[in-house]
Amino acid sequence: MSEAALGSAPGAVAGLPAHRDPNVLRWLAAFTFSMVGDSVYYIALSWAAVQAGTASQAGLVMAVSALPRAVLMLGGGVIADRLGPRRVVIGSDAVRCAAVLAVAALLFLTGPGLWPLALLALVFGTVDAVFLPAVGALPARVTHRDQLARVQGMRGLAIRFASVVGGPLGGLGAALGGVTAAFGLAGLLIAVSVPLLIGVRMRELPPDDTAGGGSATAGQDLVAGLRHIRRHRVLAPLMLAIALGDLGFVGPLNVGLTLLCDERGWGAAGMGWVLAGFGVGAGTASLLLTVRGRLPHAGQVAGWSILAGSVAVGALAHAPAVPFAVGTALLIGLLTGLSGAMCAALLQTQADPAYLGRVTAVAGLVSLGLTPLSMPLSAAAIGAWGTGPVFLVSAVVCGLGGVVALCVPALRRAELPHRSEP
Repeated sequence: MSEAALGSAPGAVAGLPAHRDPNVLRWLAAFTFSMVGDSVYYIALSWAAVQAGTASQAGLVMAVSALPRAVLMLGGGVIADRLGPRRVVIGSDAVRCAAVLAVAALLFLTGPGLWPLALLALVFGTVDAVFLPAVGALPARVTHRDQLARVQGMRGLAIRFASVVGGPLGGLGAALGGVTAAFGLAGLLIAVSVPLLIGVRMRELPPDDTAGGGSATAGQDLVAGLRHIRRHRVLAPLMLAIALGDLGFVGPLNVGLTLLCDERGWGAAGMGWVLAGFGVGAGTASLLLTVRGRLPHAGQVAGWSILAGSVAVGALAHAPAVPFAVGTALLIGLLTGLSGAMCAALLQTQADPAYLGRVTAVAGLVSLGLTPLSMPLSAAAIGAWGTGPVFLVSAVVCGLGGVVALCVPALRRAELPHRSEP
């Protein structure tokens, strides 16, 4: 049975904007609950690990998820395309919910321990390798192509909401009922997403977009997906632009920002204000896309916003005081939020629907598998040369992503579909 047969009605209502489409709103609610549950889970995991072991042991527990996620991500994209993204997301959320609630029950009965926490992190990382490509492939199956930019804006708002709400909820749960309550809350939030996802209806794929699967092996499907990216005039340079942008952005805006605030004497409060500025900027970009729905010249917008964002990244290291740093971070959030949404929408519209899981997996591997390597490198480089030179090099790397987007004609001229397009 095809996944589309699971939902007999068409997914999106023709002519209805995504932010008014009940089917899209069900998907958005499911995604939001899942993301808030994720935020609460990570707070609970870090707090429980600190209580059960040393700081280094807690760091190892938090890092356990990264390896299976990076190693298995490409295979997860194959699974998402073979089984269908909706089915995979439902199954992944069900497994994640069961794992979190099982650990909550175990901690309630036996008390804190590192081994169940490490096992939970391992399960989460393994499931994420399948979950993340499926989540990325799902929007194209619940709405029409001309609404994908708006959906990316809505998705960005959900992520910002989860980051703002999830932390306090996790902290409150841990404060009132301990880590057991925090894990239980995370599991329940993720559980809410499952019935919502079951109610989401999917669009049928056109007959020529059902390539892959069948008698082909998983390895052949993976090779076909990589070949689809490599031969595509837009997807191949777009992946390179995303990789360069992420590599230049992740290090400075994570470990680099912490070291910058410590170096300038701004403290944790200053860092909090800078991060708030970034969040406001990114949220503004998501709101703009949600309201606007479509921006013309998507390839050019992505390229110029990556370039401008790279300049702002380099300027952040030279901010003389916290207010200037907050303003610069707000600009970075606005520009990177805009470029990220444009790149994601182009991925969704340029890739053949049958390959979306694999395309999303490759993009996710770059963002979640390669770019975290820049964080320890950034920390070591800042220790040797200071924040200014390292932020400058990072800005150059990030800017190269914009150069790629603007210098490759097919990507520079790429457009998002109009409402009249199929």
